[in-house]
Amino acid sequence: MRFHNAVLTGACGGFGQALARQLIAGGARVALVGLNRPVLDDLAALAPDRCAAYTPDVSDAQAMAAVATDWTARFDAPDLVIANAGVAGGFDTAEPDDLRVMRRMLEINLLGVATTFSPFLPAMKAAGRPAALVGVASIAGWRGMPGNGAYCASKAGLITYLQSLRAELRPTPITVHTVSPGYLRTALTAGNRFTMPGLLEPDEAARRLLAGVDKGTERIVLPRRVGWLSRALDLLPEKLHDRILLGQPRKPRAGEPGSTDIPGLK
Repeated sequence: MRFHNAVLTGACGGFGQALARQLIAGGARVALVGLNRPVLDDLAALAPDRCAAYTPDVSDAQAMAAVATDWTARFDAPDLVIANAGVAGGFDTAEPDDLRVMRRMLEINLLGVATTFSPFLPAMKAAGRPAALVGVASIAGWRGMPGNGAYCASKAGLITYLQSLRAELRPTPITVHTVSPGYLRTALTAGNRFTMPGLLEPDEAARRLLAGVDKGTERIVLPRRVGWLSRALDLLPEKLHDRILLGQPRKPRAGEPGSTDIPGLK
């Protein structure tokens, strides 16, 4: 692996922990960013001289700037930043309380990526070395799904944001990578009440992500066959496509059995 200095948000989740362990095992210095301090401390203990743990809200620009200031002072500019922090949950536009869910989801899944990249980018540009920015989006960002409008919108916005950033950084040695996972066996999918084709284990997904970024692949789909299935469904007439999706169980809304926690949701 060519990366030696990495920043990873969402390091507490199943996918994040898998990424962290593989980066640490590869000899990288790793800034571990998440909200579960005991989990971060356990990961940092794998290589205490090469790791540091941080617990900011990734949508808080000042908090993320403080992380960047501390990390770069201790270990220099990163050559890899993975914006992996994200939340998921069902959404119903007819429910007024769900608007706060959408707002918070956009803050974490979309704004949180920009606030993660922003404070590190000046130092990365100044270093003039090959480096990579990685945004973890989702296949759900390719097309809206019933009952999942907030999550789909946040990931669709992220994909478009990464496209813009990729174009802006073409003249530099910094590459931008969009990762679109399908279903990973993590806490975010544990409450799903529908079939999850191509369900991938976090360790394998992490290996494929890092290998893809290492090779310079700018758009990474995990696993690829689920991406092909999604594209095939898009070839159907709109009404037929929607009818198929309407027949599937929906993701639990915040507060319903099986729903996942959304940090900072008021």
